[in-house]
Amino acid sequence: DLSARGRERQIEEPRGPGPFYYFGGTNGAKIVSNYCESRGWKRIYNKDRKDFNLKWCETKSPAQYSNFREGKQLMYQIPNNKVLTTKIGLLSSLRQYEQVSSRVCHVQGLRLKLEEFIPTTFRMDLREDREAFFAHNNESRMWICKPTSMNQGRGIFLLKSQEDIDAFRLKLQHMDNPQTNRKTQYRQPQAHVVQHYIQNPLLLKGKKFDVRSYLLIACTAPYMVFFRHGYVRLTCDLYDPNSKNLSAHLTNQYVQKKNPLYSQLKEDTVWSMESFNTYVNDRFQVAKDLPRDWVLGAFAKRMQQIMTQCFFAVKSKLDCRLGFFDLIGCDFLIDEDFKVWLLEMNCNPALHTNCEVLKEVIPSVVVETLDLTLEIFKKVGSRQKIFPLVSQREFVLLYSSSNSSPELQKTTKEPQKTEPRRCTSGTEVKGVPSAFPDNSVNVSALPKRRSRSKSGHRPTSTSQSHHESGASTFIQRQRNCCKNAQASS
Repeated sequence: DLSARGRERQIEEPRGPGPFYYFGGTNGAKIVSNYCESRGWKRIYNKDRKDFNLKWCETKSPAQYSNFREGKQLMYQIPNNKVLTTKIGLLSSLRQYEQVSSRVCHVQGLRLKLEEFIPTTFRMDLREDREAFFAHNNESRMWICKPTSMNQGRGIFLLKSQEDIDAFRLKLQHMDNPQTNRKTQYRQPQAHVVQHYIQNPLLLKGKKFDVRSYLLIACTAPYMVFFRHGYVRLTCDLYDPNSKNLSAHLTNQYVQKKNPLYSQLKEDTVWSMESFNTYVNDRFQVAKDLPRDWVLGAFAKRMQQIMTQCFFAVKSKLDCRLGFFDLIGCDFLIDEDFKVWLLEMNCNPALHTNCEVLKEVIPSVVVETLDLTLEIFKKVGSRQKIFPLVSQREFVLLYSSSNSSPELQKTTKEPQKTEPRRCTSGTEVKGVPSAFPDNSVNVSALPKRRSRSKSGHRPTSTSQSHHESGASTFIQRQRNCCKNAQASS
């Protein structure tokens, strides 16, 4: 009985000083709960409670941010992360960044051109893009159509022939009809992108694969952005570009689970990065004239370079408040010429551990995500120097806007060295300081929210010093910088 369970949970709602955490959904619930409870945190189930210290939700809603207390609470997922984690949002951000940065002398030559890492892509919600796509020479190309904000392969279909493209065009024209729109407003195909399908992917044992890596925005005020290796995802079936079965083209576990052979091949559908590196060394190093350990070296650098550029494209757009953090899943494909393509970026990446490799990778990703986020949150709130980061193990720092940051790469073409500091387990490193010592939030050490003037606006900071005192002043300066950057672009 659901109502009985609801009443039981209400009775069990913990009270007292906390700290408390709220988890909404199922993705990664056990890992996050184990992490918090091992530190003495108590789980609350009422999503409307305001006394949480950490809130981790699968899906976002405006309500969950309305009572957020900046500098005193941690909130998983930046509210407007869609500028980075939806197909249209990412493409739009990258196009705008390319347009602006092409006019800035010191940026030219440092950034990648869009066509160097994103397959040719058209937005179906823009008439100009739609017309450009249908005017494109599509005779020898295959295209993949993706809904802008779905994941797990849902809503994806292939356009393999001119007949498919013509049928798709008719469907779009039909959906453009105002009468049709009123009846099917939630099923419009315009909210899609059409992307060139890479037909010559590198194969592992004859199977198509992609690589899941992670971009962690551990803090937005100041920005603290990290990269981490993930794992390799393979299809169950051998690759056939002409196959009508989507499971031959899409590698994610949600799609592969539908394959009747999945239960037998489950462990073969996910490889560790170390296994991938060994395979490339053995099979391709000589044949393709690659440097040894290309996967952990050149490939890692390229992923970092692409991620950094994507972050720069949204840096002035994201909501910057102390306490927001985000873990983003980034999917890369390698073609047979060893060119690296970014397929997409995903909010709330899958944290399931349904095979041995994922049992090794996922918990350590989540644990270090929380370790880093909590350590940085504490240090910023109590005005300590952020570096060195005691909890940094596998994550590699890509970008920091902190005044105390160590010297990073001078350009986006020279990422930090990729060899991570190793940790034998996914547990907390001995000696890592707790962000909330003695199981309570040190509220007095955290920054105060600046009061609004009678007009309802916060007073703006006029100081240009690199050493402003007070975390709240720093937060306001970060927000003003974001607004100024948006205005200038």
